[in-house]
Amino acid sequence: MINSSCKPMLNDLAAVRKAAIRPKNLAVVVISLIVFLLWPGMAWSQKRVHSVFFEGTDHELHVYRIYGKNPGKTLLLIGGIQGDEPGGFLSADHYADLSLDRGNLIVVPRANFHSIILKRRKINEDMNRKFAGGRKRNYEAKIVEILKKLIQASDCLLNLHDGTGFFSEKWQGPHRNPKRYGQSIIADTDVYVDPKTGRTVNMGQLAQRVADQINLHVENPEHHFHFNNHKTSDKASLHKEQRKSATYYALYTCGVPAFGIETSKSLPLETKVRHHNLAINAFMEQLGIVPETPGINLESPKLRYLVIAINGTLPVVVESNQVLHIKSGDTIMISHIEANYERGMTADIINYGTFNDLRKKVTITAATEVVVRKDYYPCGKINISVADSARVASMGVFVSSERVSPAPAIKFFKLKINGRAQIFKNFEHVDITRGDTLEIVDVVCDFREPAHLIVNFKGYVGDSKNNTGEDRGYVIRTDKDLWERYALDKKGKRYQIVAKYKDLVVGKLFIGLNDPV
Repeated sequence: MINSSCKPMLNDLAAVRKAAIRPKNLAVVVISLIVFLLWPGMAWSQKRVHSVFFEGTDHELHVYRIYGKNPGKTLLLIGGIQGDEPGGFLSADHYADLSLDRGNLIVVPRANFHSIILKRRKINEDMNRKFAGGRKRNYEAKIVEILKKLIQASDCLLNLHDGTGFFSEKWQGPHRNPKRYGQSIIADTDVYVDPKTGRTVNMGQLAQRVADQINLHVENPEHHFHFNNHKTSDKASLHKEQRKSATYYALYTCGVPAFGIETSKSLPLETKVRHHNLAINAFMEQLGIVPETPGINLESPKLRYLVIAINGTLPVVVESNQVLHIKSGDTIMISHIEANYERGMTADIINYGTFNDLRKKVTITAATEVVVRKDYYPCGKINISVADSARVASMGVFVSSERVSPAPAIKFFKLKINGRAQIFKNFEHVDITRGDTLEIVDVVCDFREPAHLIVNFKGYVGDSKNNTGEDRGYVIRTDKDLWERYALDKKGKRYQIVAKYKDLVVGKLFIGLNDPV
């Protein structure tokens, strides 16, 4: 039973965005209720509802509700609330299209899409620390309000995470101890007694049954799951910060049993996804939700083509690696991405718009490219050529298989952090500590010598007397040498390294500066 302060929503998610039922729709609602009451077979026939919130923004939120053929409990899956934990949101993907015989699912594969795109834990604030409220009305707060309503509409919540190291009740080493999260099922208490109803929920027993079921399919005992009781409300709890989390809100405000599923970040991605799936399947079995078990498909993401409209006319199809030729000042809108994945896709028009320019009208004035990503992983691109040439004037917009001015594609950035050489992929996000030293050693390209490029740390000048923008080879002291006003966030916490070929941006690396502990 759910507390009266958190009664479940009876309408579809569209109701979240409407303040009241409009009179002209009242007859439809009445008829629907009559059908629901007099024809149960139809009311419980299987259906899916896909709702989109904040469409066209970098934090676009997709929610999938799957209703089984027969009534039953509702399980809520939240993935990607912290964007650097792919095991959770890639696992949730497998359940968004699942068919159910009994019971219901609410699936939020990417609660924090903006942080997923950037492969970061958070953007403004940690979204999983926003459930206790707060004054800041950023996008995280708006999404949390929706997630709260979804929690109220469920019988159980699973918050899917990838955690550091391996949890152990006893200290076994720096990577396996009580403060680590990986390979554990976390609850905020062992036994919960609802103060209003007196109902008792044995959280620990349920988590242990699920862990035992998962471990039957995990060969390596070092990777077995364990119940991790955070004892969050206790004065001596090691995890007081969890009082602001989704699971704590669900249990202590709504009376909804809630668990954090933590796979270890040390494991391969396919293993993490598989373990999340095992956990979800086991909880579904405990709740009496009967599914068709999804398979695991981690095929490498690959762009096939983009559908692009120019100046509001009929759209053209531009295949991966092709060139779209337009005139300076033309406005384009990418209306569709065709790839071997449906969810988590973004199109980034470099030097224009934001990180996700899908379905946005953008005026192009200089040559650029569109990078397509599956979550944070670049999986294809097209090039845009801008010229007032006679060919464009006579032919209008056209697509070719040749670049007008070939540009290199960055594969990797070579850095030294505190003197230690490291390699990072193009468009990756790197977190370091303020005070660390950083040196841009070089970049690795596909077919052109990196000497033809300019690699610039935005917010740093290596040679003040002859500032060419080239910053390779300089040792940057991150606590003294950086100019805060050139930071992406204007607060000195997030910078970018930009690689250019002529006037075309061909690579970026994002640097996050964390304050020393």
